[in-house]
Order: sequence, then C-alpha cells, then structure tokens
Amino acid sequence: MLTGDPNDEDVSLFDAEEDAGKKSKSNIKHPVASFFHLFFRVSAVFVYLLCGFYSRSFIACMVTIILLLSCDFWTVKNITGRLMVGLRWWNQVDDDGRSHWVFESKGSGKPQASNSEARIFWIGLIVCPVLWVVFVFSTLLSFNIKWLVSILSSFESRLMQLENSIIPVHKQTENLQRLQENVDKTLSCMDHVISYYHVAKDTDRIIREGPTGRLDEYLACIAKIQKAVEYFQDNNPDSPELNTVKARFEKGKELLEAEFRSLLTRYSKPVPPILILDAISVDEELEVQEEVVLEHLPEAVLQDIICIAGWLVEYGRNQDFMNVYFQIRSNQLDRSIKGLKDHFRKNSASSGILYSPAVQTKRKDTPTKKAPKRPVYIPGTIRKAQNLLKQYSQHGLDGKKGGSNLTPLEGKDDVLDIEIDSYIHCISAFVKLAQSEYALLTEIIPEHHQKKTFDSLIQEALDNLMLEGDNIVSAARRAIMRHDYSAVLTIFPILRHLKMNKSEFDATLQGTAASTKNKLPTLITSMETIGAKALEEFADSIKNDPDKEYNMPKDGTVHELTSNAILFLQQLLDFHETAGAMLASQETSSASSYTSDFNKRLLSAYICKVLGNLQLNLLSKSKVYEDSALSAIFLHNNYNYILKSLEKSELIQLVTVTQKRAETSYRELIEQQIDTYQRSWLKVTEHLTDRNMPVFQPGTKLKDKERQVIKDKFKGFNDGLEELCKIQKGWAIPDKEQRDFIRQAQKKIVSDAYRAFLHRCANISFTKNPEKYHKYRPEEVEEMIEKLFDTSA
Repeated sequence: MLTGDPNDEDVSLFDAEEDAGKKSKSNIKHPVASFFHLFFRVSAVFVYLLCGFYSRSFIACMVTIILLLSCDFWTVKNITGRLMVGLRWWNQVDDDGRSHWVFESKGSGKPQASNSEARIFWIGLIVCPVLWVVFVFSTLLSFNIKWLVSILSSFESRLMQLENSIIPVHKQTENLQRLQENVDKTLSCMDHVISYYHVAKDTDRIIREGPTGRLDEYLACIAKIQKAVEYFQDNNPDSPELNTVKARFEKGKELLEAEFRSLLTRYSKPVPPILILDAISVDEELEVQEEVVLEHLPEAVLQDIICIAGWLVEYGRNQDFMNVYFQIRSNQLDRSIKGLKDHFRKNSASSGILYSPAVQTKRKDTPTKKAPKRPVYIPGTIRKAQNLLKQYSQHGLDGKKGGSNLTPLEGKDDVLDIEIDSYIHCISAFVKLAQSEYALLTEIIPEHHQKKTFDSLIQEALDNLMLEGDNIVSAARRAIMRHDYSAVLTIFPILRHLKMNKSEFDATLQGTAASTKNKLPTLITSMETIGAKALEEFADSIKNDPDKEYNMPKDGTVHELTSNAILFLQQLLDFHETAGAMLASQETSSASSYTSDFNKRLLSAYICKVLGNLQLNLLSKSKVYEDSALSAIFLHNNYNYILKSLEKSELIQLVTVTQKRAETSYRELIEQQIDTYQRSWLKVTEHLTDRNMPVFQPGTKLKDKERQVIKDKFKGFNDGLEELCKIQKGWAIPDKEQRDFIRQAQKKIVSDAYRAFLHRCANISFTKNPEKYHKYRPEEVEEMIEKLFDTSA
C-alpha cells in the first residue's frame, strides 16, 4: 500500500487517536462528496422501486439503474473513497508487461477524516448492496420477474414486426424461385423428350457395327434404345418412332446373342489331354496339393460373356442363349474326353505315366514329394491272367491238343489294357471337367437355371461314357456265354474305379434330373451282376472241367487248371472289396448288411468253394492215371502248389475267415499223397523182407529151392528198382523242397532195407556168380533214387 501525497488533505482511516477533539471529528469536511456518495446509490434504489409508476418500459428503467450504479462505482473508487476515508485503488502495468494492483491509503500521523464522513461512507457502501440482495430474494419469492416478462413481451413484439415485414418478401422470393425451377425443369424435360426422337439416329452406326470390341459402348446404346421404347409406349404408343426404336432394339438384341454365340464358339476349345491327366492326378500326388486350373475361356472373353448373359437375362427376356451355351460347351466337353481317348491310343506304345513336361520336371526335381498316383490299374497282371484263362478256356472246350491251340494273345490284350485304362481315366476326367464346367456355368447362367443347364450340358459326354460302359458289360456277357471268363478281369478295375469315384460323381451331379443321377448306379449294378455271374460260372467250370487224357500232364506236374484257378483267385485278392461287393449284390438280404466284413466273408466262402471244386476235379482227374503212384504225385504237386500259393499271397487269410483249418487240411492231404507214393516202393522193398527166407544154420549147405528163393529176391529187387527208377525219373515234382524231402525219405527206407538184406545174406553161399545177383551197392541204390523226378538226368 502506498502513502498519499503530503499536499493532499489528511484522511484518517481508523480512530487511532481518541484524544482528538470531538468537534473536529463530527464535522463533515466534504459535503459534496458525501452527497454524491449517497445520491447515486439511493437514486438507483428509488428508480427500481418507482419505475412502474412513471414508465412501462423495463429497458429504460434498467438502463437508468445501470447508469446510476456505474456512476456510483466510479465516484466511490476515485473520489469519495479517497476524500471520505483516505482509500483508493487502481491497476497498472509495469515496463515488463506485468499487471499490478495498487491500493493507496493516507499515512498514519496525519489528521484523520471526520467520523461523520466515515460513517456515511461505510453505511452507504454496505446498506445499498444489502437492499439489492433483499430485492432479489423478494422478487424470486414473489415470482415477479419484471425484467423477464418485459423482455419476452418486447421480443414477441419485435418478432411480429419482423414477421410482418419479412414474410411478404419471402413469399415473393419463393414464388420467383419456383418459377425459375419450373422453367429449368421444362427445358430439361424438353431436351429429354427430344433426345428420344434422336435415339434411333444417334445409335444407328454403333448398332450396325455390332458389339465386337466395344461391348460397353454397345450396351450403353442398347440402354438408350430401351428407354426410348419405354417412353413411347407410355406416352405416345401410336408414334412411328416407337416401331423404329423397337426394331432397333430387337436388332441390337440379336447382335448381342450372335456375339454371345461367336465368343463361345471362337474361344471354346477342348482341354488338352495332358492338362486333364495332370488335373486327375493332382489330388493324391503331392504332399502339398497343387491344383491344376482348367481355363476354358480367356479372362477378358469370359467377362464379356458374363456381361452379355447378364443383359440378356435382365433385359432380353430371352433364354435361348442358355441353349446356345450348353450346346457349345457340351460339344467341347465331349471333344475333351474323346481327345483323351485318342491320346491313349496314340501313346499305346509308351508304358510311362503321361504328364505334361513341366509337371514331369517339377516332380523329378522335388525329392520330398510323393510319387504320382492315378486310378489304380494293373494291366500286366490282368493281361497274364487273361492269357492263361483264355488259353485254358480254349484248351478245355475245343477238344484239341493244348500246345497247338495256345495262340499268342499279347497284341490283343495290349489293346484291351489301353481301352480299360482309357475308360478309367475318362471317368475321372469327366468328373473333373464337369466340376470345372459347373464352376464356369455359375458365372454365366442365372442361379435358377444353372442345374437344368448343367444337366443338359453333361448329357452327351455322360451318355457316351455310359454307352461305352454298357458295351463293356455286353462284351463281358458274350464272353461268359463263350465260357471266356477272362472278361470278368476287365470289369474288376473299372468297377472298382467307378465305386471309388461314386461319391464325387454324385456330388458333381447333385441337383440334376433323377435319370441323370441314376446312370452311374445303373452301370455299377450291371457290372456287379455280370461280374457275379462270371464268378459263379467260373467256379462251376472248375468243378466240371472234363477228365480227358490229353489234358493231363504226363509227368504228374501241376495241372494248368490249378495254376489258372489260383491265378484267378490271386487276381480276386487284388480286387477283394470289389469282388465281395459283386457277390453281395446277388444276395437277397437287405443292403444294410453289405458291410466290409460281410463282403469279406462272402469272398472267403467263394474262394473256398472254388478250391473245393478244384480239389474234387483234381481227384477225378487223378483217376485218369493208371499208375497210382503217378496219381499220388499228381495230387501231391497240385495240393502243394495250392498251399504254397495261398501262403505266398494273402489268400490264406481270406480262406481262414470261413475255414480255420484250411492250411492244416492241405498239409494232411499232401502227407497222404506222399504215403500213397511211398507204397509204390513196396513191390521193391518186399523182396528185402524175411518173408519166405530159408532158415539155415551156419556151415549148413542150402538146398536148391532155398538158393532159388534168395536169387529171386535179389532179382526181384534189382528188376523192381530199375523199373521204378526208369519210370519215375520222368516224373516231376516242381517244388525243390518237397522233391528233396521225398527223395531223402525214400532213400532211407530203401537203403536201410537193402543194407539189412545184404547183411543177412553176407555169409550165405547161394550162387557161384554173386555179382550177377548183387548188382548194386547201397550207395549206388541211393544215387539211383537221387535221380528220381529229374528229367535232365
């Protein structure tokens, strides 16, 4: 706080000196200042209280009160406060730009202001604000907000005045704007209508030139023509312009349909066979799948076709383009499959898997990838079985010598292999191509026409495949009528492939007509029926094979009927699931019982039936041999061949499903035939027994009759040994293990008996020429037996 200037009058703020004279303190030194200190305040209060009497304008009263209070504020701050109580304040800004509040007071020791002036000052300063506070609360409590009511009334009055002055102007302006808009709309409509009359002329050149190369522009012109047609139909149906634009629209639609046909015809090409092979091989070929995309149309052409098809559906009111689409694409689908067939025929000399060079290189250089897989088919095995079975069929039915009738069949079967392989691949190719065609069709054909169009599209190719399958079934049926049971082997790989792909085939044909979906199941049923018939007739043919001498091996080796039957059964093992299903299809039980185990039991029962028929036939054939030993060798060889073949393959597991003791039974049969064969040597060894041997004492001379008995025994043994060795040397036991076993057993029996006989006759003098009767030493006998069953010896 700053001390006042010494030239100013002294003003006392506090009553510090009580001993000052009473008279001097009670005097009012500044009457004018004291008057105006109260005048402005009191005047504002009176104006507030009395304004309602002399004026109804609240604003005038409010302005007057604010002016009076403003004057009071300035007077107190600058004059009365300094004169009456010695106080003053203000704000100043220094050179640094900082603001300071300054409060000034007269210094102590100076003559103080009078008490009257101080009292007047403080009472006026305090009482008036108190009064205003009282006025505020009284006004709020009485809800008598004069100023608010006055403001609202004044505002309403002014709004009414403004409305009365502005609304006419606004209405006039609005009318002018509406007139302007109407004029603009009229001009625009006139231009629009006039443009319809010029559409035919403006679009004539583009329509005549057609949509080729400028499809977007062409469709825009067609849209203009269509709008013109709609305008004239709605507003002036008798106008000659309507016929003109209608004709122009129909012409444009025809050209669009022609462009649709042209694009499809020009760019639709058969899928190359190499790409088809890659596509059907890619599913299981690599650890990481690499899908081969079959691109039927270039992308730009496809987009144009989609655009045209969309316009024809929405505006053309014509579905003829869908017929055009399925006719063209159906032809390409059929050509693609026929091209694959031709590819197989042309590459019939190649035994490798047919792939594109790019894919081959990729697979060769990637060691971590799996080997490619295609439809399972074993042409070599089937060809061998077919040759043997066909030779057997011809051999058994023609009644001619086997050697002269076994004509080479390799060339014919090579062609058959190719046809089978081709048909199997064509089935897979059809599924892949049909899936690809459906994916393409969904982009072009409307959704509610897709299934019907797809059904029509695949009919030609599907019918050709089914016809070829029916031809295979018919050929198999004719072959069975000729007792050519090799035909069943042709059906096996095809049938297995059809059944493996049936689920994917059905999924591809989902939504098509029932007649379309039933074509593959019908073909499968036909193949199962003819296959089951062939199996049954083959089993009967095994049982009823004629017992003819020319048909029997002279050396007692394995009969070709046995080898053919076993080879046929081994081929069934490669297709055991298919064969089981064939047999199950002929069962009268419900289809729900056709499980894998059920089919396996049926196949096991069938194999046992064939083996049983074969065993009966072999027993019958063995009776053709006059020599029982040769008959035993014949049965032994065949039984052993059957057992070894069953053990080498997995046929023994199938046989034991229904016959647990099959292996033991065959071993017992083999042992029985060995015993039968060994009994043929009794006519040799019986001369070495003690029967009819004379009883003699050492040193006693034998009688002539007794000597003759011993001579006959030696002679009988020698003659029998030489005869059997001569005969049995030409017999055959193909199994080395069995051959050695029979030789060793026979050597032991004969040589032991011969040594014992020589030992008994060692000290007997029964002839003057012992070397005449004692022709062979035991070692020589063993050597002779060792040469049995060896034609090379």
